[in-house]
Amino acid sequence: MSSSSNWTMLRSIQNSERVNKHEVPKGTTRRILRFAEPYRRDITVFLITVVVAAGIGVATPVLAGHVINTITAGGPDAAATIVRLALTIAVLAVVDALLSLAQRWYSARIGEGIILDLRTRVFDHVQRMPLQFFTRTQTGALVSRLNNDVTGAQRAFTSTLSGVVSNVIQLVLTAAVMFSLSWQITVLSLVMLPLFIIPARRVGKRLAEITRESYNLDAQMNATMTERFNVSGALLVKLFGRPDVEAGRFGERAGRVRDIGVQQAMFSRTFFVAMLLVASLAQALTYGLGGWLAVTGSVTAGTVVTLALLLSRLYGPLTALSNVRVDVMSALVSFDRVFEVLDLKPGIEEKPGAVAIAPGAGRIEFRDVHFRYPSADEVSLATLEDVVALDRTENAPVLRGVDFTVEPGQMVALVGPSGAGKSTTSMLVARVYDATEGAVKIGGIDVRDATLDSLRDTIGVVTQDSHLFHETIAENLRYARPEATDDEMWEALRAAQVADLVRSLPLGLDTVVGERGHRFSGGEKQRIAIARILLKHPSIVILDEATAHLDSESEAAVQRALSVALQGRTALVIAHRLSTVRAADLILVLDHGRIVERGRHHDLVAAGGLYAELYRTQFADSTPLIPSDVEPIVLAVPEKIEP
Repeated sequence: MSSSSNWTMLRSIQNSERVNKHEVPKGTTRRILRFAEPYRRDITVFLITVVVAAGIGVATPVLAGHVINTITAGGPDAAATIVRLALTIAVLAVVDALLSLAQRWYSARIGEGIILDLRTRVFDHVQRMPLQFFTRTQTGALVSRLNNDVTGAQRAFTSTLSGVVSNVIQLVLTAAVMFSLSWQITVLSLVMLPLFIIPARRVGKRLAEITRESYNLDAQMNATMTERFNVSGALLVKLFGRPDVEAGRFGERAGRVRDIGVQQAMFSRTFFVAMLLVASLAQALTYGLGGWLAVTGSVTAGTVVTLALLLSRLYGPLTALSNVRVDVMSALVSFDRVFEVLDLKPGIEEKPGAVAIAPGAGRIEFRDVHFRYPSADEVSLATLEDVVALDRTENAPVLRGVDFTVEPGQMVALVGPSGAGKSTTSMLVARVYDATEGAVKIGGIDVRDATLDSLRDTIGVVTQDSHLFHETIAENLRYARPEATDDEMWEALRAAQVADLVRSLPLGLDTVVGERGHRFSGGEKQRIAIARILLKHPSIVILDEATAHLDSESEAAVQRALSVALQGRTALVIAHRLSTVRAADLILVLDHGRIVERGRHHDLVAAGGLYAELYRTQFADSTPLIPSDVEPIVLAVPEKIEP
């Protein structure tokens, strides 16, 4: 009995408790079969090779027994018969080797194909989930679905399927041959089976407990390393000066992992030694009883050898099939966990027959828009949040009857206290979310009726913390427009007031920006993000607190870049710093999800309402927001879009 089959059995025992607690929904098997449809021919050929290999595995010991019988019987044709039998065994060995290679090829082809299909489907589906899904979900749990559960699902069509078929065929053939040769020896051999399984289950249960603790500790260490090794976490540790404490805590967990590793190694070895010992004792009984029967003339010597060789092929299938339910359930659970993610409804979907927004469209309309964020049970899974049950409480409305129009080429500012609904309003324009009631239109088309590609081409967004991927500057720029040339990227960087900085770098456009762009200052990141918008060339630009966390010098540089970015475009600007929206054509003041004031800066200050209160609060400090020696920057915004 091979060590791999021992390990398969042990793994099944470890998984049994976890699997038995998971209820697989009805219809999962049918979905799996539909998913396997593209690989039907490969699976058929794979199973045929498995069946033939199982038959060869039983035939070889039988031929070996015939060799022994021929030797003991002698005779003039004995030598020729032995040669023929030996050649047959050799041919079967070659065929078995070729079948093994064929099985591996088909297994890899089926398994890797299924992994590819599942991963790409889950990845594509997750990208279409609403933003709140990502704010609630643990990233590690989501990545686990793409890795561990996808791999577990793939195993259903490779190791589990082939194992069940192979073990059933091998068990039936082996048992039939053994009973036909000597039912007494066969029954005696099976008496040892409980001694084989009972210790395995006890050791497996203890090993499962240790393994579970090891997984938990590994997860804690991974979480610690992820938090401490990113730029923000590393900076926090350095600023608060506790590297020794951090190292000590990490060392304690790593030490426990070491101790568990030693225990795992010893339990595993004890398991394998015990199993080999029981199998050896069973063979000893076979040789003892078989030898006695051979001496008395009840069976031949070749029969004893055949039975001893077949015995090792009897215990493996029996023990494996005793855990087949766990193996099958493990595969079903993995598929079910993948299907859980795929069954989540995407937040934004393109309607059949969607129409494209006309190029250059710049008119934005909000018509009695109401909106509330989806509740947890609408966008998430309890297993991805690591909670027992999801909160089903319906969220309160964020927007209540918002109604306004932005004409092409206008700059409209959204201001108000925190939580008033400013950023939410911009998300509805970009269709990060859909309005609960009412309509948001661009160029006269409801965004829910527009094609997603045309909507993305029409709108460009700069947030207060523009994200840059850990890739080159060129790759980050081309994320907005993949076909952009180097000359076009340099032109966008120049217009964003950051070309000189990029040229000063040794690798220029090929410079890797670092995780989240931390190799650059906040102002530099914002200008690269603005260059990305300029490269995209949208007709509508949304600025969501684009200068909120910048110092005066960086803000001035970003404002110069924005003055270029907004030329000829409709602009929707969200700002807490009211000094940045004085030049707006229209200012909308939001409070508790409603527009409570609208007008230009001087009119709103004179009106003495909420805007005036916010303005006085910001400028109550005698220290000016912008140093007196810095000229105020006014965004030059044409009245209309240039054709």
